[in-house]
Amino acid sequence: MIRVMKMMAVTAVALAVVPQAAGAQVLGSDAAACTGGGGPAILARIEGLKDRKGNLKLELYPANEEDFLADDGVLVRAGKTFRRVQVPTPTGGGPIAMCIRVPRPGRYALLFTHDRDGKNKFNFWSDGAGFPANTKLGRRKPPLESALIDVPSGVATVTIRAQYLRGLSGFGPVE
Repeated sequence: MIRVMKMMAVTAVALAVVPQAAGAQVLGSDAAACTGGGGPAILARIEGLKDRKGNLKLELYPANEEDFLADDGVLVRAGKTFRRVQVPTPTGGGPIAMCIRVPRPGRYALLFTHDRDGKNKFNFWSDGAGFPANTKLGRRKPPLESALIDVPSGVATVTIRAQYLRGLSGFGPVE
């Protein structure tokens, strides 16, 4: 009986383990949803930042063309999914991980931005952006498909590579 109870305890601990970003502290007001065995949530590992200044932001949208990148006030007033988590860019090196809760398991669109000047308005010329698919953004509005992510009842983990304006070819990763 004691052996069975020990096995059950080990199993419970194993089930409570949530994928962590290797060596990264999970940032954001929703961090507990990713670290405490919670969810549903998205743990985003952020790579390829141009520098360590300004703010980092994750935004969650409905997974449809009409609402993707729509004004947050309009979405909220209509009772649609919208959530934002914003943190100061951590100084120093090392990996970065951010967490954002989702209202329920399902498919969502996720946007990451690096607001380098801290003015809370996207500056096409200096700020960075990224999506779960990590396809090169170029000079066009990103397609919805590049932002889609399926979230289970637990935590979905994704790596997002930041992209910045790279001349005439548009947005791409920093090499």
